[in-house]
Amino acid sequence: MGPLKGIRIVEFAGIGPGPFCAMMLADMGAEIIRVDRKGAKDPRGKYNVLLRGRPSIGVDLKTPEGVETVLKLIGKADALIEGFRPGIMEKLGLGPEVCFARHPRLVYGRMTGWGQAGPMAQAAGHDINYISLSGVLHAIGNRNGKPVPPLNLVGDFGGGGMMLAFGIVCALLEARQSGKGQVVDAAMTDGSATLMAIIYGLKAMGTWSNERGTNMLDGGAHFYDTYECSDGKYVSIGSIEPQFYAMLLEKTGLDDQSPGTYLDKARWPDWKERLAAVIKTKTRDEWCALMEGTDICFAPVLDLDEAPRHPHNAARATFIEIDGVMQPAPAPRFSRTLPEISGSRKISADLLRDWGLGPEEIASLQ
Repeated sequence: MGPLKGIRIVEFAGIGPGPFCAMMLADMGAEIIRVDRKGAKDPRGKYNVLLRGRPSIGVDLKTPEGVETVLKLIGKADALIEGFRPGIMEKLGLGPEVCFARHPRLVYGRMTGWGQAGPMAQAAGHDINYISLSGVLHAIGNRNGKPVPPLNLVGDFGGGGMMLAFGIVCALLEARQSGKGQVVDAAMTDGSATLMAIIYGLKAMGTWSNERGTNMLDGGAHFYDTYECSDGKYVSIGSIEPQFYAMLLEKTGLDDQSPGTYLDKARWPDWKERLAAVIKTKTRDEWCALMEGTDICFAPVLDLDEAPRHPHNAARATFIEIDGVMQPAPAPRFSRTLPEISGSRKISADLLRDWGLGPEEIASLQ
C-alpha cells in the first residue's frame, strides 16, 4: 500500500479541488469515507475519476442524528476535508470547535476559492476568478491578445486541491509531535499565487514584463514555444540553455545565427518567424525522428488520446485503465510504499463498524 496507509479521512462531498485532494490522498493509501447528501447520485459514475478509490455514504446533515453519525466518523479519523463556503460547516454543527472537542488531534482541511476570511470570502467564484485575483491569468496568453484560461488546472487543482493535500500531510506530521490538531485554510487565490513565486521574483528583478507573450516562458521567446508542423500537428521546443539551443539550430538548419545572441528580445519575433517556417516543412513524426530524445528539449504536443499511447508514458504506466476509463495513474512514485488505486466506491457494514458506528446507524445508512 501507499505511504499514507493507516491514515483515515472524512471527506465532505464537493466538486473540483476537494475531491481532487481526496483522490490524491486515497491514491497514496489513505482510507477515506466520503459523506454525501442523502439520496445524492453521481450521473457520471465511473467516469468521475476524482472519486476513485473511496466509498461514500448518504447522510442527512440537517438532522441531529445525521450530524452525530458524522461526528462518530470524525472521532475515528485523522483528518477532515470540506469545501463549503465559510460558515456552512459551523451552521451544520460540524465546525472546527465542535470537531476538536470530539477529537483534539484532528486535522481540519478547508478548501475555498477566496479563503476563510477577507472581503471576498463569502462571494461565489470559480477557478478563472481566483487566478485572476492572484495575477496568474493576466500572465497567460498571446501578445496583444486576451488572457487565456489554462483549463482549471492552476486554481482548482494545482493551487487548490494539491495545496490542501500538502497542507493536510504537513499538519498530520505536526500533530504527531504536538498532539494537537489544527485548521488548514487552503484558498485557491493563495495557492495559485504561490505557484507564481518564480514569476513574481523575475518581475521584481526586472526580467519579466507585464505584457503577455513577450517573456521567456510565456511564448515570447522563439526557443520556448509550440510550432505547427506540415500535417497540422504541433511540437514543443524549450531550448533555453545555450548548448541545447545550438543543437536546435543544427537540427533545423538555422545555424547561420550566432547562438550567443539568442537572448536578444528585440530579435525574437524575427527568429520565431524563421523557426516557424522551418518547422512547417516537416510532419510532426518527422520532427520526432530528428529531435525526440535529444537534448534540444523537445516533445510532440499530444492530444488526450495520443498521450496514453506514447512509448515513454506506456513504459512508465503514466496512465491506467479502470473499468474501461483511461485516466492518470497515482503520482508521484515511491520505491517501497507503492501507491495504488485501492478500495471500492461501495460502502460495507464491516467498514462502518470499524469506523465506530453501531447497528442502528448502519441500518439507517443502508
